[in-house]
Amino acid sequence: MPKKGMRAVSERRQKKKKKENLNNRLALIGITLVVLSLAVTVQVKGNELRRAEKQLIIQEQNLEAQVKAEEERAARLEEQRVYVQTKEYIEKVAKEKLGLVNRGEVILKPSEKQ
Repeated sequence: MPKKGMRAVSERRQKKKKKENLNNRLALIGITLVVLSLAVTVQVKGNELRRAEKQLIIQEQNLEAQVKAEEERAARLEEQRVYVQTKEYIEKVAKEKLGLVNRGEVILKPSEKQ
């Protein structure tokens, strides 16, 4: 082959190689952009999930505190229920609200002098 022909073939190969290199670079840039966008998306969603988790933990703690308070209230009410069924309570209410007394007891009332 003459020199001109070899030179033309060589130039075509170089152009083809430059074009392939450019295509490879563009593909690499495209892949990099996709990976970066995925990384950003994962990070943003991860932050949202962490925020939501913190809120749910706070909500759970509040609900646990409410449950504890209600359990304590239920225990007090149960104690009150048992107490109101005792003879002691019945006598107390009879004396305070109805003014009743046991046999042999005397009620002393302060005089209403002014």
